[in-house]
Amino acid sequence: MHINAFDRFHFHDSFIHRLDPRIKVVVTVAFILSNAILPDGSWLAFATAWLGLLVVNDLSNLGLGYSFKRSYIILPFILVAITAIFSPLGNPLAEWDLGFVTLIPTDFGLVRFFSVLTRSWLSVQMAILLVATTQFPDLIHAFEHLRLPRVLTTIIAFLYRYLFVLTNEALRLLRAREARSAGLPGQKRGGKLIWRTKVTGSMAGQLFLRSYERSDRIYNAMLARGYTGHLRTLNPHKMTRADWLVLILSLFVILFIQFVGWVR
Repeated sequence: MHINAFDRFHFHDSFIHRLDPRIKVVVTVAFILSNAILPDGSWLAFATAWLGLLVVNDLSNLGLGYSFKRSYIILPFILVAITAIFSPLGNPLAEWDLGFVTLIPTDFGLVRFFSVLTRSWLSVQMAILLVATTQFPDLIHAFEHLRLPRVLTTIIAFLYRYLFVLTNEALRLLRAREARSAGLPGQKRGGKLIWRTKVTGSMAGQLFLRSYERSDRIYNAMLARGYTGHLRTLNPHKMTRADWLVLILSLFVILFIQFVGWVR
């Protein structure tokens, strides 16, 4: 099971990678909450927050545009907030008559929509940096140190690990299907749509059964190796003076962003 092929963690010897994972989790959560409570239209505060993200990108040796290049995943989800453009508050900017409905975008709605877009965009970039600079087991142990319920952290850990089990089993099924789908040159392989639907349904059922059996074997193997419900690590977490300084400085920067956003 090659977890590293799917993992988003990037091995680098950088200042950010060496930080205690608890510091990175706390700062990430504080940064996301800070963006959420900023008032709409706080463009200077948003720009300050993005400047901080660029600094963290550089300190992590991932490149200035690392998180920016991967933040496009937020675009499909932001479409949910597009209705904010047609808020009844504010001054109308246009009127679009579609026959069954009339859409009136307002300046207040545009500000709100782009504020939501910016908040989401910045928060996703921060989360990407957290995952890219912190190994998943360290994240789980950071959650435990921060007193999250052990049941919750264990469920998250198992979901993450069984995701790779499911992926590997799906790849095996696809490889087996390709090996049994020989065809003549110039002719389309497979049968009609109904036949393909039956094959797909059969593969889905096989995937469930094989993944369930594989996960049961993995769990029994964990019990045989002394698993008692607690995930252990070979990397003990110890707070250093540098970690405390980074935490204080980061919280100060977040408070400064709030000051810039609320004091106009």
